[in-house]
This record gives sequence, C-alpha cells and structure tokens, in this order.
Amino acid sequence: MPQKYSGLSSLIAQDDQAKKYFASLPDYVKDQISTRADSVNTYALLRDYAENLLRGDD
Repeated sequence: MPQKYSGLSSLIAQDDQAKKYFASLPDYVKDQISTRADSVNTYALLRDYAENLLRGDD
C-alpha cells in the first residue's frame, strides 16, 4: 500500500520521486493541483491528477 501523507506539501517534502515529478510540471498544472492540496496525499494521486490536467493540452 502506498505511503499516504497529510497533503501535497508533506508529500513533496518527504517523497523525492513526488518532489521531482511536481517540480517538472508546468506552472498552471502546479497551480491547479495546489488548489486541491489537501486531497493530494499520495504519489499515485499526484500523477493521476497531473495527467488529467495535461491531457487537455493535446
């Protein structure tokens, strides 16, 4: 079972993979994810949410 954090800030502070992934995202995606920071508490959720937002770029 993946590690669950209290929210986005603790996720990226404690998970290097999540931190690198979040840093690689465009600013508008980071901004959108930050508006729901409390519910982004696993790396998988972070990726899923970012990929959904990025899908709109096609």
